[in-house]
Amino acid sequence: MIKQLTKAEEDIMQILWRLEKANVKAIIDELPAPKPAYNTVSTIVRILENKGFVDYEKQGKGHVYYPIVKQQDYSNQSINKLVDNYFQGSFKSMVSFFMKKNDIGLNELESVLKEINKEK
Repeated sequence: MIKQLTKAEEDIMQILWRLEKANVKAIIDELPAPKPAYNTVSTIVRILENKGFVDYEKQGKGHVYYPIVKQQDYSNQSINKLVDNYFQGSFKSMVSFFMKKNDIGLNELESVLKEINKEK
C-alpha cells in the first residue's frame, strides 16, 4: 500500500515525475512564485524519501533525487481511494457524478470509451 501524500509533497512528486531526476535547486526552479525556501523543499524531499517515494544519488556535495514510486501507481491508488470514500466503491457512480457536474456530452463520452477500449 502506497502512503498518501500531502499537497506540498504531491507538488514536489509531480515535478520529480516530470523531470525524472533533480536536485533541490532544480525542484525549486520548477515551482511557481513565490518560491519556497530551500530548507522547506529539502525537508519535503527528505519526508518523501522516508515515505519511500524517492531515493537519491550523491553528486558532488549534494544529492540528486529521483522517484521510486511510479506516477501511475500513485494515481491508481488515489482514484481508488476517491471512489471508495465518496462513491461507495462504484466507478459507475463516480463517472455519473462527473458527467452531471461537468455537463459531458455524448460525443465526449464516446471519446472516453474509445480511449478506455484502446487500453484493454
